[in-house]
Amino acid sequence: MFNRKSLFSLITLLMLFTVVATACGGANSPAASTSAPAAEATAAPTAEAATSTEAPAAEAAPEMRSFETAKGPVQIPAKPQRIVTDFYGGELLAVGANVVGVEPSAFDNPFLTDLLKDTQDVGYPISAEKTLELAPDLIVVMYDDNYDALSKIAPTIHLPYGTATNIQETVKLFGDIAGAPGKAEAFIADFDKKATEGREKLKGIVKEEDTFGIYELTDKGELWIFGDNAGRGGQALYNALQLKMPAKNNNENQTLQLSMELLPEYAADYMFLTTYDPEKKGDKLKELKDSPVWKGLDASKNNHLFYNDFDTYYRYDPIAITAQIDLFVDMIIARSEENKK
Repeated sequence: MFNRKSLFSLITLLMLFTVVATACGGANSPAASTSAPAAEATAAPTAEAATSTEAPAAEAAPEMRSFETAKGPVQIPAKPQRIVTDFYGGELLAVGANVVGVEPSAFDNPFLTDLLKDTQDVGYPISAEKTLELAPDLIVVMYDDNYDALSKIAPTIHLPYGTATNIQETVKLFGDIAGAPGKAEAFIADFDKKATEGREKLKGIVKEEDTFGIYELTDKGELWIFGDNAGRGGQALYNALQLKMPAKNNNENQTLQLSMELLPEYAADYMFLTTYDPEKKGDKLKELKDSPVWKGLDASKNNHLFYNDFDTYYRYDPIAITAQIDLFVDMIIARSEENKK
């Protein structure tokens, strides 16, 4: 049995042991371990950050399809996003394509000025270096200069001049190329509507038997007559407005050079002349106007001669052709009103 002294000593020893044990266990207490979770909290985001800064997964490759060209089948994007072309800027813009590069003369096309404000000049023949800078996913060319170099940059479609023979074929073709058949159909519908309206406006102004001819004078004095698919307004005049060609012109040749002696045989009741005169000399046009043959034409005597701007009527893309419908209708109506005075 313990005496008081022994009991006191035992209590004191137990209290001392408790204090020591508490002090030793304090290292694992919540208060003492606040720095450990902080370290873990810092380390965890660092590990996550390392994961999030890794290169993102590669974007899915664009859908491709086979397209038959003059040089054989080519794999092209189903819906191209950036297109470089030489002479097909208007055709592609007609179906809403994003044309990032085009040859320089396109910028002289009055019908495309606003549509090409963000488009780059890639030169002609197309510069491979300029094309590469634009990172196209499709290239469409009329001429195959630099074809090999261009086809190494992006899929390249070679469509020779005359691949399509009228505006409907053309718009459908480029709607297919651009992956936008719906836009092609909408464009054709608008064109047909404008053509119908134009024909209605001319009723009672031109006679059913009246003929309409398109001609061009060059700076060398050469005189040409044009058919329905060689620019100068042929598609608007003959296809859209359905006006008659001169009886002698059977349209077998889209362009035919005439001598002054032959001109009366190819003359029309209404004659539209453009002049290719890049230096603006005007001498050949003056010679033509002063010619007894020109003055003796029925179109001259009846004030049915029209002298048209080259840049405006040279164009034959779908946008230009559609606009030319109104131009022809308006000038014929205005001349009719003038001749009544």
